[in-house]
Amino acid sequence: MPPARPFNIAAVVQRGRLGHEALLLAASLRAADPGFQGRLLLAEPQPGPLWPEDPRLPKGALRDRLEELGAEFVPFDSKVFGAAYAIGNKIEMLAALPHEPFLFLDTDTLVTGPLSTLAPDFSRPSASMKREDTWPVIELYGPGYAETWAALYDRFGLDFAGSLDLSWPDEHWQRYMYFNAGWFLHDSPQDFGRRFLDYAETIHKDRPAALVCQELWPWLDQIALPLVIASFGGGRPGTDLAGLDSDLTLHYRTLPLLYATGSDLAVHVLETVAKEKENRRLLRDWEQAKQMVYQNRGRKARALFDQRDLPRREKVIRNTLRREGLWLR
Repeated sequence: MPPARPFNIAAVVQRGRLGHEALLLAASLRAADPGFQGRLLLAEPQPGPLWPEDPRLPKGALRDRLEELGAEFVPFDSKVFGAAYAIGNKIEMLAALPHEPFLFLDTDTLVTGPLSTLAPDFSRPSASMKREDTWPVIELYGPGYAETWAALYDRFGLDFAGSLDLSWPDEHWQRYMYFNAGWFLHDSPQDFGRRFLDYAETIHKDRPAALVCQELWPWLDQIALPLVIASFGGGRPGTDLAGLDSDLTLHYRTLPLLYATGSDLAVHVLETVAKEKENRRLLRDWEQAKQMVYQNRGRKARALFDQRDLPRREKVIRNTLRREGLWLR
């Protein structure tokens, strides 16, 4: 195995929930990987015509604590998406990152192991396989998976056949390359971001005919992402990335889901960093942390499920939590 190559971690932060999630991300990184040699870059959208309110994380104790933990704020301008599609932040912020290998993580990610042990080939981009069959939605008598995805690959002159996982049968959704955009990586944020933005804009403004009945929101980033990855010669993650979504990170989405589905290690890391005095005084103002961690409702949520035999669909888990009054977003 080649030696680990230093790389940066990039996430998006702005006022509201993402600030507290960023605190858990930064604190868990420092706890799980104190020797991490890269930079933790928190990309922050700046005020502008696409934001009716100032999206920045306000100055104050939370921002100061993030900087104490080593996070660096990177401002960027929203030129295409903004408040209308805030998920687009992860696309537009790439242009503002330093020209160094990067691993993008959604802010609602907990670091549970030493990321510095990763030694991927950053020239071959990849992304998270922790996904469900959320897109496309196949309609009766409408285009199937193959026709829908092939139309997108054709639009951008890409090799559709080479993207297929032939271990799955024709028209099974997992045959077609589809990622969760909770993490992705490449060696050039500028090149990757430029193409990501181009593809996403093109799909949004001039979709192929096969997509005429498909809903693009909020899936636009995940529709464009496999096409961008394919265009750079990347694909599904290999064994060099096995620790992501496993022993090294958890993309938890919400704290109730973390307690319901996360490993014992993930719960331990969460509770350890959340109960540190410097973090506790900030996180207790966040309703998810207040109820799930400090009022021990997370433990009640965890007791509802056998983590060795979880429901296959996240919707079932969410509905169970709602029924028990333990769902928060």
